[in-house]
Amino acid sequence: MTHKQTAIETTYFSIAGNTVLAIIKWFAGYFGNSYALIADAIESTSDIFSSLLVLVGLKYANKPADKNHPYGHGRAEPLITFLVVGFLITSATVIGYKSIANIGTPHDLPKPWTLFVLGPLIVWKEISFRVVRKKARQSNSSPLKADAWHHRSDAITSIAAFVGISIALCFGQGYESADDWAALFASAFIIYNSYLIFRPALREIMDEHLYDDLVEDIRRVSQTVDGIISTEKCFVRKAGMKYHVDLHAVVRGDITVKRGHELAHNLKDILQNEIPQLGYILIHIQPSE
Repeated sequence: MTHKQTAIETTYFSIAGNTVLAIIKWFAGYFGNSYALIADAIESTSDIFSSLLVLVGLKYANKPADKNHPYGHGRAEPLITFLVVGFLITSATVIGYKSIANIGTPHDLPKPWTLFVLGPLIVWKEISFRVVRKKARQSNSSPLKADAWHHRSDAITSIAAFVGISIALCFGQGYESADDWAALFASAFIIYNSYLIFRPALREIMDEHLYDDLVEDIRRVSQTVDGIISTEKCFVRKAGMKYHVDLHAVVRGDITVKRGHELAHNLKDILQNEIPQLGYILIHIQPSE
């Protein structure tokens, strides 16, 4: 299975899971009189739309290069990540606003059975986080990493709801707002996670150098190519699931231009074969001293 197929199938998994969980949480929150569970349902609902965005972004980012996009469409991935972060911040703001409003509003205690709904949901969201994170690492997809953290945020929101409902039920009258405080804590955690997701996407779109290990692999493979003496400058930038490379390769100074051209093509082919995640590779041939 290709990285693209892995990422897309994982996104379908996220969409299906989030849809089922959102429905369960909305019903349980409404009929169970739990504002924290309703806040949790808002988070899961936003996850559905963000996963749909990830799906659209992955399909677009993996379109082949064309006349107007000679480097491909991979830069769509961090842009989609920014939109996903926007969804996270929006849902956190809605949850926080509702929580603050409800803290000062008298209301009944949550129903005890809501805890039995939340327990399995927490376990499922943590499993979903680990599955999607593993697939994100395999496919090297930043939107999929953001989607994985959506699952973790949802799990934390559910844990906060579980704690808040438990406190309200254990201490009874006068502690109804523990449910709302739990939802407020969850909104703060979601905003923090939004920052963690936003930061690497910003680095990617700004071409920040973060790929020392990959550079070492490129130099190591280059040294094995017949006719390549050494390498000098090596710049790497990420675009989608691929890495584009600018590499200076040192060759003997007395060879012909034709031979230098052949060496460059040979080096490029070997690099792409040995390191499949490499995309566009530009080889600059440089004569030895």
